[in-house]
Amino acid sequence: MAARVTGISSMATRQILAELTGAYEKKTGHSVAIESVGGVDAAKRVRAGEPFDIVVLADDAMKQLEADGFLKAGSRVGFARSAMAVAIRARAERPDLSSEASLKTAVLAARSIGYSTGPSGNHVLNLLKKWNIDQAVAERLVKAPPGIPVGTLVARGEAELGFQQLSEFLDVPGIEIAGPLPPEVQSVTLFACAVCAKAANEAGARELISYLASAEAEAPKRRQGMEPA
Repeated sequence: MAARVTGISSMATRQILAELTGAYEKKTGHSVAIESVGGVDAAKRVRAGEPFDIVVLADDAMKQLEADGFLKAGSRVGFARSAMAVAIRARAERPDLSSEASLKTAVLAARSIGYSTGPSGNHVLNLLKKWNIDQAVAERLVKAPPGIPVGTLVARGEAELGFQQLSEFLDVPGIEIAGPLPPEVQSVTLFACAVCAKAANEAGARELISYLASAEAEAPKRRQGMEPA
């Protein structure tokens, strides 16, 4: 039996990685174990020297890890693209998301606004600054703890509107997806995978990455709210 492939990823890709690695294990007989945590924590653990074989994070973070020598040079490959969406509690009134102006109005009217760490959260904060309402809604912002989906806050009633990648909302009970962000303010995050510099099973990692980036993996990515990279 081939050695197990170990890895770490951000929470945004946990569902699609679970589906794809399950299919890969059945296809090849190889064992895969990928831990999904908050993206910031995942990058910290790679930098701390934990010996993962594969790393899957937002491409901006991956570029920095590669530049700093924590990934095998040249092993970084695009994995999937994930657009942002807005979630509301199940059966709540749907906000108008048809334009940038209507989204701003919905944010101003919301009693609480959930956002995450990482790229999607940064995009929300930048939008609030762009609209000059960051101070006006500051006390209504609810930041999800690392590893906790924004959808969980929405389901609990702790956030009236929740902003995160669409893929993060698909498996959360008690919420509805109100829609994607309007095109003029949409943010699409590219996720990438690479071989960790301290990989114990480099060959297995490269074989798995080839599968994750293959045409065979495209349909599952779309089912999980993402697009192939």
